[in-house]
Amino acid sequence: MTDEVFAALASPVRREVLKILLDGPRPVQELAEHFEMRRPSLSEHLKVLKDAGLVSERRDGRFRYYSLEAEPLLGVAEWLNPYERFWRERLGRLRDLLDGDDL
Repeated sequence: MTDEVFAALASPVRREVLKILLDGPRPVQELAEHFEMRRPSLSEHLKVLKDAGLVSERRDGRFRYYSLEAEPLLGVAEWLNPYERFWRERLGRLRDLLDGDDL
C-alpha cells in the first residue's frame, strides 16, 4: 500500500468517483454529470486515481472509459484491520456494560 492510495482517497470527489465505478466502467462524460465542476478539474481527480492504481482508462474512439481497480484497496483494508478489532472490542465492552453483564 502506498501513500498515493491514501492521498487519492483523501478527496470526497475521488471517493465518489470510485463509488460510481462500482457499477462498472463509465465514460468520463457520464462521470462528469455527477459533479458540479469543470471537466479539467474532474480529469485531474481521475489522473490522481489512475496514478494510485485505483482506476484504469480505456479509449474507444473519442471516448475514455474509466474502470475501478480495487486491488490497491486491499492494502487499505489490511492497514485498517487492527483499528477495526480495537473498535469491535471497545463496542463489545460497551454493549456488555449497557446490558448489565459487568455490573
